[in-house]
Amino acid sequence: MLTQLLPAQVVAVEATTAPVDAMLFPEEERQIRNAVDKRRDEYTTVRWCARRAMAEMGLPAAPVLPGLRGAPQWAPSVVGSMTHCAGYRAAALAHSSDISAIGIDAEPNEPLPEGVLEAIGLPQEVRWVRHYLRAIPGVAWDRLLFSMKESVYKTWFPLTGREMDFEDALITVDPALGTFHARLLLGPAERMEGDPRSFTGRWSAENGVLVSAIAVAAEVPAQRNAPHQVLVGSVGQVS
Repeated sequence: MLTQLLPAQVVAVEATTAPVDAMLFPEEERQIRNAVDKRRDEYTTVRWCARRAMAEMGLPAAPVLPGLRGAPQWAPSVVGSMTHCAGYRAAALAHSSDISAIGIDAEPNEPLPEGVLEAIGLPQEVRWVRHYLRAIPGVAWDRLLFSMKESVYKTWFPLTGREMDFEDALITVDPALGTFHARLLLGPAERMEGDPRSFTGRWSAENGVLVSAIAVAAEVPAQRNAPHQVLVGSVGQVS
C-alpha cells in the first residue's frame, strides 16, 4: 500500500504482523523496558521495518532512537518516517541526496471520537469532511484528515526543526486521484526564509487502514519562497 504512495527514490517496508526475527538494539531496549506488550510490539516491528529499508538501501542495521519531540533519529545521509496503528506498521527511508523529508501516517479506518474533528479541523476542512462522509461512505474522512495533518507535521519538523499546530495547515483532498494538498498558514512572524509554503501528498484506504504520505525532493526550490517540490508515486486505491 505505502509503496504506491511514494516515489521510487523512497524505500518503504510494511508489516501487518510481528515478524519472528524482529529484534532491538540495547539502546532501543532501554527506551522500551517498561512498556506494555502492545507498545513493545509496535516499537519493535516498526524498527524491523526501518532496518529492512536500510538493508534495501545498502546500509548497515542501526538503532532508531527518538530525538527532539520524539522524531526518529537517522544517519546523516538518511531521511525517513515511521508509523503504526492497529494491525499495521511501516517505515519509509531515502537517501538525503534524493529526498529532503518524508512524512507518513497510518490510522484505523474508523471515525474520530466525538469532538476531535472540530478540534483539529479548520472550518473549510470540517465542511469537506462532512460532505464526503455523506457522499463517499466507506472512508473515515475525519480520521483521514487527522492522518494527513500528522504527515504534514512529520514532513515539516525535520525540514525546519520547528513545531506547528493543527490549524497551521489547510488540507484539501481529491478523492478521485487519491491526493491531498496542504497549504501552510504560518504568518510572517512565524515563517522563516526558505520555509515550505505547501506540501502535496497521496493517501490510500485499504484493508481497514488509512495511510497518507508526503515526500519532498532534495532539490532547492527554483524561486525564493516557492513551494517545495514534492514527489509523488502512483495513486493508491480506495476500497
